[in-house]
Amino acid sequence: MSSVPASQGAAKPLSRIADIVGAQNLLIDEATLRQYARDRLPFGIFKHRSGGLPGTTPVAVARPASEDEVAALLEASAAEGFRVIPFGLGSGVLGGTIPLGGEVMLDLTRLDKLVSIDEVNGLATVQAGMNGWDFETALNAAGWTSGHLPQSIKISTVGGWAACRGGGQASSRYGKIEDIVVGLKAVLPDGRKLEVRPVARRSVGPSLIDLFVGSEGTLGVITELTLRIFRKPEVEQGVVLAFPTVEAALSMARRVMQAELRPQVVRIYDEIESRDRTKGIALFSEKPILAILVFSGSRNTAEAEERDALAIAEQEGGTIADDAPLRHWREVRYESYSAKWQAAGYFMDTIEVCCPWSTLPDLYEKARAAALAIRADMHFGAHWSHVYAEGACQYMTIRLPPMPDAEGLVLHGKLWDAIQSVTLACGGSIAHHHGAGVFRNPWMRDELGTGLDVLQAIKDALDPDNRLNPGKLGLRPAPGTVAVGHR
Repeated sequence: MSSVPASQGAAKPLSRIADIVGAQNLLIDEATLRQYARDRLPFGIFKHRSGGLPGTTPVAVARPASEDEVAALLEASAAEGFRVIPFGLGSGVLGGTIPLGGEVMLDLTRLDKLVSIDEVNGLATVQAGMNGWDFETALNAAGWTSGHLPQSIKISTVGGWAACRGGGQASSRYGKIEDIVVGLKAVLPDGRKLEVRPVARRSVGPSLIDLFVGSEGTLGVITELTLRIFRKPEVEQGVVLAFPTVEAALSMARRVMQAELRPQVVRIYDEIESRDRTKGIALFSEKPILAILVFSGSRNTAEAEERDALAIAEQEGGTIADDAPLRHWREVRYESYSAKWQAAGYFMDTIEVCCPWSTLPDLYEKARAAALAIRADMHFGAHWSHVYAEGACQYMTIRLPPMPDAEGLVLHGKLWDAIQSVTLACGGSIAHHHGAGVFRNPWMRDELGTGLDVLQAIKDALDPDNRLNPGKLGLRPAPGTVAVGHR
C-alpha cells in the first residue's frame, strides 16, 4: 500500500514534533517510513515479499530521548490531533505496531539506560527503550539476572516485554513479565505522567501496573520500569529425557509443577519437532518424544529438584537420554527459525495458546487434525515450553509450501481461524505471550466477552479521541484507517 497522504501528516504537527525532539530525530524519508511500516508479523512479511505492506506507512518517526519529550509529544498529539504508535525494536509478531493510517511512530530506543541496580531490595530500574540483551548483560556483570529470557531478547526492548505481556524461556522458575514488574512510569494519551512506585505489594484498588502491562501502547506509553532481579544461580544443570507419548511427557510436567518444583526450563516437543533434534540417538526410535529439563540455584537445591523430577519422569515412562539436544538448544535458543523459510517463499507462522492440563492433549490432537484437514502436506508441529500448576502453553508451528499469495494467504487465514477456534472450544486462551496486536482482533470478543467492553470503556476514558495506537487489542479503530488480516 502507499503511504498516508501528506495532508494527514500536516506541516504544523511535524514542525511542532521537530521542536520537541530536534530536527535530526524527526524522520520522514520514504525508505525509513517503510521500515517502520511493519513488525515481524508473518502476514506482513508475506505481503512485503510481494511488494506490498500489511497496513500503511506512517507520517513520520519521532525519536524522543526522555520522559519529558514523550509527554510533550503526546500533549502535541492531543493539541494537533495526530495519532501515535509507541515503537521499540519491532520484534512483535502480531502487528501491534503496524500503522493503519495517519500515525506518527514514537521510537523509544533513545530511552536506553539502566538507571539503577538496587542490591538490597533486588530491583533494577531501566528505561523502556533499552535492548533486552544489553539489559541482561549489564545485570550479569553485576552478578544478577532479569530471569526474563525470551527468544527475542537480542531484538526486543524491556518496555516491549511489558507492553506485550511477554514470557521468557526461564518462566517456570522466575515467572512472566507481569510477575517481575513491580513499578513503572508511563505517559497518558493527554501527556500526563503516571508513576507506580515499586513496592512488594499494595492493596489500594485494582493494579495500575496491570493496566499497562499488556496494553500494547493503547492506554499509555511506558517510559521506565522497575523489575525484580535475581542472583545469578550457582549452577544450571539440565537433563534430556525420552518419553513414549506426548501425554506421558505432559503428565510429567504437570506433576513436576504441582509438586512445587521449579525447574528453570521445561521443554517438551511432539514427535514431529523431536525428530530433527534427536537424529542419531537410538533411544528416540523407541520413545520418540523429547523433553528437556533445566534446574538452577544453589547446587544443593538444583540437585534435589532434579532428583525429585527424575523420579516423576521415570513413573511416567521417561528415560534419560544423550544431552546433545540440550547442548544444541543452548546454542540456538535466541535464534529464529522462521526467517529462512519465509525468505524461501513458505507461509510459516507460529501460534501460541494456553490451555488447562485437563484439555491440553485434546487441544493438541484437534488442532493438528484441523490444520492437516486444511492442507494435508503442510508442516504442523508443537512444543510446550511454559508450564504452570494449572496448565501450559502450546506453541504451534505451521508451514505451508510456496504457492501464489492468492492461495497461500487464504489457507493461512483458515489455519489461524481453525486453531484459535479449537483453543477456545477446549477452554483455553487464544494467546499466551505474543500478545494480541492487530492480527488477533477477530477473536478478541470470543476470548474476552463483556471484558472487551470493559477494556474499550477504559480506552475511551483515557484516550477519548482514540489517538494512541488505535485499532489494536480488538479495540475500536480510528476513522479512515485500514484493516489488517484475513477478515
